[in-house]
Amino acid sequence: MEDDLYKTITKPAQGELFKDKNSKFYGFTFPVTNEEQIKQHIDDLKKEHYAARHWCYAYQIGTETIQYRANDDGEPNNSAGMPIYGQIQSFEVTNILIVVIRYYGGVKLGVGGLINAYRTGAQLALEASKIVERTINKKFKLSFEYKNMSKVMRILKENDVEITNQTLELNCVLEISVRKTHSSKVFELFDQFFGVEIKEL
Repeated sequence: MEDDLYKTITKPAQGELFKDKNSKFYGFTFPVTNEEQIKQHIDDLKKEHYAARHWCYAYQIGTETIQYRANDDGEPNNSAGMPIYGQIQSFEVTNILIVVIRYYGGVKLGVGGLINAYRTGAQLALEASKIVERTINKKFKLSFEYKNMSKVMRILKENDVEITNQTLELNCVLEISVRKTHSSKVFELFDQFFGVEIKEL
């Protein structure tokens, strides 16, 4: 993969139910970008599946700086959270939370059985998710007088730059989002443009 591309999911998904010796495992995925969202999704699932025994999860957020966590929620050490996190790595996705909920069926599965069940629960949930490729972008602010508008817009169009915010008055301010690979080229174009000030956000 190119270094300014990453994979993530666009909306929550629930995988197929996985059963082993009467225990039921339900896998869920959620797109997330911060820990508040993660906490909210886990709280919601605990309310919805209050009769379950374990709500094990793993998440990864970030593109260039990665933050991750794996939680066994009372299962034996590394038998649940890490197998779930292993699937996040295997599918090469980020900005994602995977929760696998277990309804205990009365028969112990052993650590090997648990690892397999949580890994499979996570895998089924990922297979049910729509995985998309996104670019890592840099954001800049352009400030210029209105008379330079047509030249600025032409450069933006030629370089396929997205405008994320704009204030168009006597003095114009545009916030733009540029794919990381192209960001230094776009920065230089505007930096050399007399009458336009560019700042990284």
